[in-house]
Amino acid sequence: MIGDGMDPIFDEMKKVPVCSSLSKAVSLVCGSEAVIVKKQPVHGGDANEAYKLFLSDGTTLFLKANTLSNIDFFRAESEGIAAIRSTGKIRVPTIYARGKDSSFSFLLMEYIDSGREHPDFWEKLGFDLASMHKADTVQFLSKGKYGFESNNYIGAGKQKNTPKDSWIEFFSECRLRPQFMLAEKYFDSTIIKSADRLLNNLDKFLFEPKRPSLLHGDLWSGNFMSDESGLPVLIDPAVYIGCNEADIAMTELFGGFDRRFYDAYFDNIDMVPGYEERRELYNLYHLLNHLNLFGSAYLSAVYRIIKKYVTTS
Repeated sequence: MIGDGMDPIFDEMKKVPVCSSLSKAVSLVCGSEAVIVKKQPVHGGDANEAYKLFLSDGTTLFLKANTLSNIDFFRAESEGIAAIRSTGKIRVPTIYARGKDSSFSFLLMEYIDSGREHPDFWEKLGFDLASMHKADTVQFLSKGKYGFESNNYIGAGKQKNTPKDSWIEFFSECRLRPQFMLAEKYFDSTIIKSADRLLNNLDKFLFEPKRPSLLHGDLWSGNFMSDESGLPVLIDPAVYIGCNEADIAMTELFGGFDRRFYDAYFDNIDMVPGYEERRELYNLYHLLNHLNLFGSAYLSAVYRIIKKYVTTS
């Protein structure tokens, strides 16, 4: 056991079988007699195909599928879910197996029926997320305080997680700088200079947290759900160790979170003064990622935020 009674993340990862076919994965989960009798498409995500599987023994499972070349997505997702599960603070789906078939890669996991939100859904989501953010993080990194033991993905974009001792350095070198470099094709020379100036002055806006936090990393309204009992479940993480404010900022980027969520969250964890002034800087990372993935519709928002902070510095 390491810190706060939690099991090390990679011990759990070793328990997730890597299979050479979907049929072998199903057999491992439900026995050799079980076969898939029906695949029902599940809509909502944009990075993977998703299906509800109905098995001959009455079991239902959830399948994510992608191309063979994108098999690493599922390694990263498995590690992220294992990390969140290890805190014991909020529900995530159980991962049963991952691997590849003849023409696709896959992740086989628990199918969770979505129920009507419990009356206390938002309060519980806020409280549980704060509890996760307060959980010990020593198990996730062998060196450094911020980052993760492996790189992963933010949507379809690659996410660099090289461990650092400083949050400000991590956010600069592993979050903003890689996205700025990818986005240079959209930038003129003035914005390139402004981006460099912003990176060199991040310490004027950000602070070093008292406590590193395990972050979901991609916390918008499409990445949580209510389970059979109407209680919150986190899905599709892009985890790393960082400042808790980065998760909260993203919940405000596209909306969809009830005020009760924030009240419960900040009843369980202190808000550091000045968060409102830092919020757009955290979200610049996600807007840059959207710019690099989806194109110039996000360019004006990126320009505005860069100019805002450079003018202030």
